[in-house]
Amino acid sequence: MGWRIAGGQVLQDGTLDPGELHLAGGVIAKAGGGRSFDATGLLVMPGLIDIHGDAHERSIQPRPGIGFPMGFAVRDAASQLLGLGITTAYMGVTLSWEPGLRSLEAWRGLMAALDAAKPAIDLRVHLRFEADNLDALPDALADIAAGRVHLIGFNDHTPAILKKLGNPKEVAKYAGRAGLTPEAFRTLIEGVAAKRGEVPATRRKLAEAAAARGLPMLSHDDATLEDRALFRGLGARICEFPMAEEVAADARAAGEHVVMGAPNVVRGGSHLGWASAAPLAERGLVTVLASDYHWPALLEAPFAMARRGKMSLAAAWDLVSANPAAAAELSDRGRLAEGLRGDVVVIDPAGPHVVAVFCGGELAHLGAGGARRLG
Repeated sequence: MGWRIAGGQVLQDGTLDPGELHLAGGVIAKAGGGRSFDATGLLVMPGLIDIHGDAHERSIQPRPGIGFPMGFAVRDAASQLLGLGITTAYMGVTLSWEPGLRSLEAWRGLMAALDAAKPAIDLRVHLRFEADNLDALPDALADIAAGRVHLIGFNDHTPAILKKLGNPKEVAKYAGRAGLTPEAFRTLIEGVAAKRGEVPATRRKLAEAAAARGLPMLSHDDATLEDRALFRGLGARICEFPMAEEVAADARAAGEHVVMGAPNVVRGGSHLGWASAAPLAERGLVTVLASDYHWPALLEAPFAMARRGKMSLAAAWDLVSANPAAAAELSDRGRLAEGLRGDVVVIDPAGPHVVAVFCGGELAHLGAGGARRLG
């Protein structure tokens, strides 16, 4: 069945203009019959593409020690994403040396749940591999080879955690997430730190496996130009959450995409006190926004950028659709053009809120007021 979405402002070729959009055979078509959707007064936009979102962790473990089955958590996550207009979502799954939520056991359970899931959205895996997780490398390599992983992120949070061991509040936070006592967590991380010498070889093996599958790679929290050069040498062509402006500038000079968080834009700054993403995006130093820890921020961020008055909504939408598609090497989506995937979100700009979502050319979600617009 095809669709005709008419009466709204359609984002095509970099501008928002009155028009109509046709969906047929799962893609955007030049014309077609079938059902109609009245988009009068609404915006017809490419579906949001989120290359790093880890809010699914709250579906798995909403409170320390309180967990839900992985299959249930995946269904819940997919439903929330869909209702926010996110049609392609890379779940940022941290595979860490920590027990509990980010453990190897949790990874295995989530991979099995994703194998069994059939969500309407395109749900993918962004493997955030913690550098010191030496024991998990065989699983990671096997899952990469099996096609279960779609994006590789090089994480290294151990040094930052080690610096916080003198802060009982921070230790309690990490221990609670891992399901350990503070004393047991201290013992664990000290043992992990003792094997730091094996990290470079582990990174190389991970990078080689990713390259063999043709997977895009990204670095995370690059603090210095030396950090960026290290990961660039491993093949990471995406710079995620750079901690210094000069790092972002270096990545852009090399033609690489730079990712920062949509919550940063919506809140007006980083919750960690780092650079503000919005002015960097306006200067071209940030090219991609990701939901990070809060999915709703991805929809709100381009509107927040437009309200600043230095970037049109059409241009700001590239940060959450066309650019993440390019960074993730997805040439079949991110824009509303003939022959591309029929991933479309229809938005009431007064919210903004999602009125309808089409995934792969099929109606997948109706928000408030959506049903009365069907024809």
